[in-house]
Amino acid sequence: MQYNLIIIGGGAAGLMCAIEAGKRGRSVLLVEHANRVGKKILMSGGGRCNFTNLYVTPENYLSENPHFCKSALARYTQWDFIAMVERHRIAWHEKELGQLFCDESSKLIVRMLLDECAAAGVRIDTDCAVHEVRRRDDGFSLTTARGEVHAGSLVVATGGLSIPKMGATGFGYELARLFGHRVVPTRAGLVPLTLGGRHLDDYADLSGLALPATAKCGGHSFSAGLLFTHRGLSGPAILQISSYWQPGTALSLDLLPDRSALEYLGAQQQERPAAELKNVLADVLPKRLAQRLCELRFGSLPMRQLPAAKLREIAAELHDWPIVASGTEGYRTAEVTLGGVDTAELSSTTMESRKVPGLYFIGEVVDVTGHLGGFNFQWAWASGHAAGQVA
Repeated sequence: MQYNLIIIGGGAAGLMCAIEAGKRGRSVLLVEHANRVGKKILMSGGGRCNFTNLYVTPENYLSENPHFCKSALARYTQWDFIAMVERHRIAWHEKELGQLFCDESSKLIVRMLLDECAAAGVRIDTDCAVHEVRRRDDGFSLTTARGEVHAGSLVVATGGLSIPKMGATGFGYELARLFGHRVVPTRAGLVPLTLGGRHLDDYADLSGLALPATAKCGGHSFSAGLLFTHRGLSGPAILQISSYWQPGTALSLDLLPDRSALEYLGAQQQERPAAELKNVLADVLPKRLAQRLCELRFGSLPMRQLPAAKLREIAAELHDWPIVASGTEGYRTAEVTLGGVDTAELSSTTMESRKVPGLYFIGEVVDVTGHLGGFNFQWAWASGHAAGQVA
């Protein structure tokens, strides 16, 4: 069967692209190998879908070319997607830091996208694996589980390698290489960090303990929640910094991000000279963590026995506590995949390949990765919209 456009991948980017192309009167087929579209949308945000962020800027994205995302993000903004959400009368709220969630269920976002696809005349085939893709003089030919289909243009919206239990594969990268594209090496992003050896022994029994902290690595820092796990560290602060961390990179935590540790310790020394350090720290940190820090490094003398130099040393370490990570939990729990199709070989305006006319790459398969908080969905909406306007 012949179409104007075939989209491989029924995630956020693919659905948005299908909607926009269908609105232009294109005959569109979207093929998805899973049994339903929008699986990542459904599970995101604890089932309420963190669908965008109020404060989207290009600085919220990682890429070998940090300028690449600017065009698409400027032409389809968070306000454009919010307008669609409100047009479908989906109630939403800001949780924190500009993160927008559905009041009810992420199912409403998927339903909205499917309704938009239906209105635009898009055909969606689920449970439809693509076995082969070939270039033809007049476009592309695909061998799928439902037979042979053809189109003048092909959009690859297959996502990354994150969360393979939901069907994630490297198929999009294979297609990119098939057509001569470079793929920036991939790795897990927005992922918990693991500890090993004595570093794990130091903290493993703190599993479940949470506190606000600032994670710092390579000149980047993120202030949010920190969570100790039985394998290492998680929580939003760690997920954010994980995208910048590489094995061997120095990583540290500010355990008192909202106050001066030195001022606090100095005041406590004056007011509670007989109090032990571990008890003083337990007033501003979880008790078990305060005890562990004292066991590992500080000792726990009465405050009056700590000289000024020692107080300065303790305060400095509380604001810059070193962590030696051994790795990450990998794609199994990663929210996104860093790396992907090299943006140098794509048009930033249309997402079209500079090597193969009529071939487009959008969403997570491209080397553009957002911070935690709705930024990756906004890239999906924006890049899908960019391709859908022209494909």
